[in-house]
Amino acid sequence: MFKFLFGKSAKEPEVIVRETQRETVERALKEVNDILAGLSPRAVVTVDLQHGTVSVSLPEQMPDEAKALPAPDPTPASDGTAQSPEGKNAPP
Repeated sequence: MFKFLFGKSAKEPEVIVRETQRETVERALKEVNDILAGLSPRAVVTVDLQHGTVSVSLPEQMPDEAKALPAPDPTPASDGTAQSPEGKNAPP
């Protein structure tokens, strides 16, 4: 009658499924390989056996990163001559 106050009468044990260290490394390595295989400019992968580390050197500019262009000059020269950045007419 008062089950809602005290909860379930018989609690089921919680089963926590954890992956082993081997499964974690294999999964992470597969993910990294899948990502690196899709890169257009290939990344440089370095393995440091002394420290047991792996490093990836990516290009400075990736294809999906857009470079921002400078804003155009809001006041173009009205007489047809180019202007220098100081706002003075540039010599021809």
